[in-house]
Amino acid sequence: MQAILILLLFLIIAGLMVSRKLPTLIALPILAIGIALIAGVPLSLVDPKTKVDTGLLAYIIDGGAIKLASAYVAVMFGAWLGQLMNQTGISKAIVKTAAELGGDRPLIMTLLITAAIALLFTTISGLGAVIMVGSIAVPILLSVGVAPIIAISMFLFGMAIGLELNMANWSFYITATGVTLNNIKNFAVILMIYTAIMAIVFAVIEFKRAGIKFAWAQNTVDTEKKVNFLALLTPIIPIVFVLVFKWPIITSFIVGIIYCIITTQKSFKSALNTITKTAYDGIADSAPAVLLMIGIGMLLNSVMHPYVSQALSSVLKNIIPTSPLPYILFFGILAPLALYRGPLNLWGLGSGIAGLIISLKILPPVTVMGALLSTERIQAIGDPTNTQNVWLSNYAGVDVNKLLIKLLPYIWTLAIAGIITASIMFF
Repeated sequence: MQAILILLLFLIIAGLMVSRKLPTLIALPILAIGIALIAGVPLSLVDPKTKVDTGLLAYIIDGGAIKLASAYVAVMFGAWLGQLMNQTGISKAIVKTAAELGGDRPLIMTLLITAAIALLFTTISGLGAVIMVGSIAVPILLSVGVAPIIAISMFLFGMAIGLELNMANWSFYITATGVTLNNIKNFAVILMIYTAIMAIVFAVIEFKRAGIKFAWAQNTVDTEKKVNFLALLTPIIPIVFVLVFKWPIITSFIVGIIYCIITTQKSFKSALNTITKTAYDGIADSAPAVLLMIGIGMLLNSVMHPYVSQALSSVLKNIIPTSPLPYILFFGILAPLALYRGPLNLWGLGSGIAGLIISLKILPPVTVMGALLSTERIQAIGDPTNTQNVWLSNYAGVDVNKLLIKLLPYIWTLAIAGIITASIMFF
């Protein structure tokens, strides 16, 4: 009976989120508390031996709010570096350099700008960054005859390629699924390559379908601010320190911030002013992601509570496949459930499902991570609830749901490729 009520609550909350009547930010804490109450978790539950309180108030609400603290601190440092790149002109310079290299060849220019966007989003994130980069990149693509829906699709592909190497996201995945940095790093690099290949396939097919005609590029020379070559390397500095020197993620972001300041600022006073302003702006940029992670942490602690695990164990053990082929079929067919913050979306209800599967030991954490990072490709590129999809669609005059329909065959195939790879790597 408890399992049925929990699943019913889950479906109601999911329905309210899909119909946009309840924002994810509010839905996740409500779901966390509702699941705990249905499972019978008391307000306070102190173990007489360890004196640890695993009740609703101390463990699920308070403990959940700080469960992903290391992840959202990494997000804050990443957003700080992103603001530095925006305010010092590095982001603009990278996009415009790519456009100039492409010249008057629309396909080449589109691919180069997509690569530049990917490079930027290894470090920057948030709607502010999307607006800043999108308002430069999209008009350039439109000016050479690229159809609006293709232009914003390529922007989203580029963004998704970069986000796969965004270490602030890695920190979240590690905390949410309990896997190691090595597990995340290796699989994320593979998914990044798959996404880049699919972006090229999409561009070639859709350019041919659209019969894109030649047009001159607009003048892309930026006369307002010059950025030196060393500063353009800023987005890859933290990645190099994590991948090559094996430094921790937050420390690597700090190195990137210092490098950016050294290569862009000419005086000590200017450096201090820039550091201070971008720190405040970066924290503001990261606030939506941090608040979302607080809700996700509560949901994780709720579904991983022994009372909840006991209530749901028999149901999930009968549903979740535990061998390679059923694993591929199950997650491959259901991959679009990552849309609308659904049950296969780690940034939504999927975090709770992942926590349950792992806590019940139905699947090893790496296989859960592999499946949900693969289905995340559908959410990252095509989800109409993403603020970047909404802004880009409005900006280019494209219906956000038509954008999803255009992208779905490509991103679904991409997700299935990731799931097959995960089954080979982790079973």
